[in-house]
Amino acid sequence: ANGGTSGTGGSSANPDSKSFPAVPFSSLDFNPTCAITNYNDPTNVRNCELVGLRDLNQGNSYVRDKIVDFLNHLTQLGVAGFRVDAAKHMWPGDLGAIYARLSNLNTAHGFSSGSKPYIFQEVIDLGSEAIKKSEYTGLGAITEFRHSDSIGKVFRGKDKLRYLNNWGTSWGFAASDRSLIFVDNHDNQRGHGAGGADVLTYKVPKQYKMASAFMLAHPFGTPRVMSSFAFSNTDQGPPTTNGENIASPIFNSDKSCSGGWVCEHRWRQIYNMVGFRNAVGTAEI
Repeated sequence: ANGGTSGTGGSSANPDSKSFPAVPFSSLDFNPTCAITNYNDPTNVRNCELVGLRDLNQGNSYVRDKIVDFLNHLTQLGVAGFRVDAAKHMWPGDLGAIYARLSNLNTAHGFSSGSKPYIFQEVIDLGSEAIKKSEYTGLGAITEFRHSDSIGKVFRGKDKLRYLNNWGTSWGFAASDRSLIFVDNHDNQRGHGAGGADVLTYKVPKQYKMASAFMLAHPFGTPRVMSSFAFSNTDQGPPTTNGENIASPIFNSDKSCSGGWVCEHRWRQIYNMVGFRNAVGTAEI
């Protein structure tokens, strides 16, 4: 952003000067301004700015303190875990130091005593870059984008269904307990991030339901079910009222929803398979 800006909660910031007084963060807390230009250079990827976003120096003890305090505050409020966006743009050692200081989950919200937040990290690793998902699996789960690409190829008919008999790490996936798996997500359904022509979305419902059913039936990984709003262009936002406030979905008698919302999680074939997965867990096939 150019110049000053105000947050929805009323705080002010000036990204140009790296001034965020509500935290507070100043220019001393960020890495020097530079652009990411070489994904085969881990230092460039991790110390420079992703799409112009100011890059905090997480090796700085003060920065770590502020991040840990915020995450622990959320845990006290009842949060169960965290998705770490763009984790491959952060040093694994810094993330590990932060995770090690996270509080146990709050038993007042129904969590078992001594349980820790579930952490999954967005790490796009399709095999062609210097940074590997294996650098992060020791810290927590990772978003296994190869699963999304591979399952799309199979149910689009580009790979044979019989190949699924050895589904899992032999396909190049991370270990099962470290793989957060999905048919699509908010980025790749739009062709962003690790998106590609083989990714299945709600726009091909038959194949999408088949792939989702397989994912939920197979014991590999921790599955995540997508829930979308409809879009005709990739920059389109959710349905709104008066172009400003997000509109609520309309719920139909068959449990599906409308009003611009897709709600894949409410599709009969998918919610029945969620029930199946919850019943059988990770039992062997």
